[in-house]
Amino acid sequence: MAFGRKRKVVPFRSAGELDAMAAAGAVVGAALVAVREAAKPGVSTLELDAIAEAVIRDAGAVPSFLGYHGFTGSICSSVNDRVVHGIPSTDDVLAEGDLVSIDCGAVLDGWHGDSAWTFGVGTLSDADADLSEATRLSMEAGIAAMLPGNRLTDVSHAIEQGTYAAEKAHGRKYGIVDGYGGHGIGQQMHMDPFLANEGAPGKGPELVVGSTLAIEPMLTLGTHETRVLDDDWTVVTTDGSRAAHWEHTVAVTEDGPRILTLRP
Repeated sequence: MAFGRKRKVVPFRSAGELDAMAAAGAVVGAALVAVREAAKPGVSTLELDAIAEAVIRDAGAVPSFLGYHGFTGSICSSVNDRVVHGIPSTDDVLAEGDLVSIDCGAVLDGWHGDSAWTFGVGTLSDADADLSEATRLSMEAGIAAMLPGNRLTDVSHAIEQGTYAAEKAHGRKYGIVDGYGGHGIGQQMHMDPFLANEGAPGKGPELVVGSTLAIEPMLTLGTHETRVLDDDWTVVTTDGSRAAHWEHTVAVTEDGPRILTLRP
């Protein structure tokens, strides 16, 4: 007798559980908005961290990042050539023209939200503004692929194609950061499967109604290669080029993709 192999799917949640994740995501969105409003020249990233933590705790939630494998911040603050996982510090003071990527997570009633965005301090150069827009558009292309019946790498491929479309529109090349990407999320912040930001379509587990992923492209104005600083956290570009990072937690629904980390 022959037995068929069990279909592999991206882990899924019930409608009520998605609502709970959206509640956590709304806290993250509010924290990100508060941080962006406070990000002025002369403000340290540690001050931004305190603002995010206050918003999260005032909402009855807990920062997901604080204490995670020893991480000391409630946000990851990655400025200019820092790609991800920058540690907030009093020594890290913002200046006019800085390109700032803030990643934030919160857990509320046992469910996680995780989101990031990139913005400028004051006026950005055209190249930096294009870079941030390209990263956002790549994320949105990935979000659009969060449909029932698609496979995991259909999302990866959509993100990659979104990057190429932005390159064509902007008339410049972008580096797709190697080795980093999105992930499953739910009652843990980081869950399988890993979601690459490029690759061939049609592979990996299937997306079903309720499947949730954190979609997070990271692009640079130069290389795709990175290194980790001596703090064992901060990821920087090897050529010093600037980087951008956008992320939303997204669910598959019968009515199309649902962003669970909406910002007020």
